[in-house]
Formats: sequence, structure tokens, C-alpha cells
Amino acid sequence: MNKQNNKDTNITIYSSEPLLRHPKKLFLGMYRDLLISKELAWRLFIRNISAMYRQTFLGYIWAFLPPIVTTLVFTFLNSQKIFHVGETNIPYPAYILLGTLLWQVFVDAMNSPLRSFNQSRSMLAKANFPRESLLLAGLAEVIFNFFIRLVLLFFVIIYYDIKISMLILYAPLGIISLLCLGMVFGLLLLPVGALYRDIEKGLYIITSAWFFVTPVVYPAPTKWPASIICDFNPVTPLLDFARNAFTGIKSFETEKIILINFIMIIFLLLSWILYRIAMPHIIERMSA
Repeated sequence: MNKQNNKDTNITIYSSEPLLRHPKKLFLGMYRDLLISKELAWRLFIRNISAMYRQTFLGYIWAFLPPIVTTLVFTFLNSQKIFHVGETNIPYPAYILLGTLLWQVFVDAMNSPLRSFNQSRSMLAKANFPRESLLLAGLAEVIFNFFIRLVLLFFVIIYYDIKISMLILYAPLGIISLLCLGMVFGLLLLPVGALYRDIEKGLYIITSAWFFVTPVVYPAPTKWPASIICDFNPVTPLLDFARNAFTGIKSFETEKIILINFIMIIFLLLSWILYRIAMPHIIERMSA
């Protein structure tokens, strides 16, 4: 469904003509809706964060528990030689914690579009509002949770006396890259996941398996055939880039990271277009 705005009268005209036939209007509409989504996105973000932590006994402690538990478990397994990873460039507990925090950014971003959609199903069926507000609210949740967990990382850095260099200025680029990659996967899965709950349930299984084939708690393998898994894993170069930037290790190719981000921006734009086109049909199916 295509809609056009009359600037003089503020009337929205709906048309059954496909959006892709008028790419200029499509992109202008995307840009306009993104700008006017900010206020509603903020309100949705506050609502979702309040609902997430209000009805829990431990509150914000839940944000710290997953990385802490993961760090303790793998540190114990490594100390007992059950899961031996060899040498890492920083103390192993800090290595696990940092890797887990970065991995969680990707996973949270991937789950964000579908989670935001499910949280606002009733509102989507009753009111017409810029759908981009759901995406912005979800992104704000991911960033908020990351900054809460980042406090834990700073304590670990101080405890292990990890030296911070100017390379840490590259870290935000790595974090944003993981965020965007997660959003690409999340937006691509949303049209199907909104209609079938199997996707939401399956994502937990997929990300659990994906965790173990991504160098989150171990250095990326360099020997074949294990190395080939990391080579075809899109998360690997971005996670390693962000972790190395945090720890001051210059072992990444800047040109490769720029190329990956350029390709990812294209896919992010395409997945956003898919989201715009699919949402009216999804809401129509929900209301039927």
C-alpha cells in the first residue's frame, strides 16, 4: 500500500499501487517517517524498559547476570583444561566478558525488530503511526542494555590493569557494525516471524549454536577446517575488530572492515525497504 502526504492540507492519501514503482516517494517517505518517529520511539523505549525491569525482584541485575555467568563457567572450564583455548592477548576472564558483551549486542539487535513488533501488536492493529518508531525503540533498548553491561567491563579492566590505547576510538565503529548486522538479520526475519512464532522460538536455538562457532570465548582458529567456519561467519571479523580495538591490539585490516560495513549498509537499506513493504500486509493479516 502506497501513501502520499499533501503538505498543504496534511491529508494522507492511500493507494494500492506498489511502493517500488515510485522509489523517490518511497525513500522520501522512509526519511520523513524516520524523523517523525523519534518522540514515539522514546515513549515506547521508556515503556519497554520499565516493563522489562519493573516486575522483577533483581531489576537491572538481570542485565549483568548473563555475561557474568558465561565468564565464570568458561573460566572454570578453561582452568580445568576441559575447554582449553590456549593463550589470549588479555587475561582470559576479561577476554570472555568482552567477547560476550559484543556478542550480546549482535544477538539483541537481531532479536530487536521482532521483539518490538510483538510488544506493540495491539497498537499496530488499532493505530496508524510511523513503523520506524518500533525499530528506533528497539535499537535504544539494545544500546541501553549494552551501556549497563559496559560498567561491568570497566571494573574488569581496572582489576586486571588492562592498558587502554588510542585504538579504543575504533571500538564504537565495531559496536555499531555489530548492531547494524544484527538489525539486517532481524529485519529480514521479521515478515515471517510476525506471522509464525516458530521463528522467535527457533532464533534461540540458532543463536545458541552460532555462539559456539563464533570466536566469542576463544581466539579465531587459523588452521583448516576450523578456520573456514570463521571465514564464512559474518560476525567474526566485526567482533574481533571491536575486541581488538578495546584491548589496543592492531591486528585488523581497516580496508576490509570498511568494505564489510559498506556492504552491510546496502543490506540494511534493502532490509528496511522490505520492512516498509511488508508491514501493511502483515498488519492486514493480523486484523483479518
